[in-house]
Amino acid sequence: MYLYESDVYNQDLQTAIGCVAGLEALRGSAVLITGATGLIGSFLTDMLVAYDRDTGAGITVYASGRSKKRLEERFGQSGGNALRLVEYDVNTPADFPFSADYIIHAASNAYPAAFAGDPVGTIMGNILGAANLLDYAKSCGAKRFVFVSSGEVYGRAPESVRAFREDFSGYVDPTQPRSCYPASKRAAETLCVSYQAQYGTDAVIVRPCHTYGPNATRQDNRANVQFVNSALAGEDIVLNSPGLQLRSYCYVADCASAILSVMLKGKSGEAYNIANREATATIAGFAREVAAYTGRKVVFSVPDAAAKAQQTFIPHAVLDSEKLYSLGWAGQYPLKKGVAHTIDALRNQQK
Repeated sequence: MYLYESDVYNQDLQTAIGCVAGLEALRGSAVLITGATGLIGSFLTDMLVAYDRDTGAGITVYASGRSKKRLEERFGQSGGNALRLVEYDVNTPADFPFSADYIIHAASNAYPAAFAGDPVGTIMGNILGAANLLDYAKSCGAKRFVFVSSGEVYGRAPESVRAFREDFSGYVDPTQPRSCYPASKRAAETLCVSYQAQYGTDAVIVRPCHTYGPNATRQDNRANVQFVNSALAGEDIVLNSPGLQLRSYCYVADCASAILSVMLKGKSGEAYNIANREATATIAGFAREVAAYTGRKVVFSVPDAAAKAQQTFIPHAVLDSEKLYSLGWAGQYPLKKGVAHTIDALRNQQK
């Protein structure tokens, strides 16, 4: 069963659509989404396809990914006339035979195993990918380029900083291989605003917090994904640390509606945090929500060397999302509801 055939997932698509004011502005537009088989990109693709199907808006969604096979496996026959699958590696020039009005660049290594196994590829993919897509945006005269960055760009902050505003710049140690992700995301953000200053390319930046949902990929080894996978497999949830790090979380439906809200209403050249005010928890707190909903337990273990290498040592990563809320957006999924929908949608898919 495809995920988009799940009743719960389809409800989430409709909820997300309803949270974006001004979607009618996309009528007749072409939207390119890179990283379309990933957690965020796949929901954005499903969301725009569903909106076009229900309204006849005449949107063309170009869903791009490195593997045509994975694109076909993920989307099947879901797209109708709206969806076009595009095999594309962001490390190569974006020489597409079509023009996009809007570009949402969501392709990136985005989970710890990828950072640890391929730090050079992570850096080059983030910087080259942004450059190639910005060149394409410039050449085709795109109305707006949306760069999906990360809350990790804030790095480490003093204990006195309890929530990161968009104008905050914390410390990222450039001599650590784990910094391949936040450092290259920072560089790509600067590239976006530099293209705007030098070439007039309209760009906005979004910084999602710890995003979760039923459409995480099989390769994704982020802690919240593994918690859900373990619980659905009937196993207890194992934490390799006390899990006291405080995090902003965001269910993927909230994240996607926020990205589209910024795309349509955000101020050119600026960055926007993406986080739900009602979804802040420690890592252990997230695990307990999953355990409570599935009837499992949380147990603690001593991490091995490989697990330690993939850990981030940021004690708190809470994003201030006031700027996003000022656009008229509001999150619909507190942590308990988001966890429940993640598990219910995956259970539906397994039937």
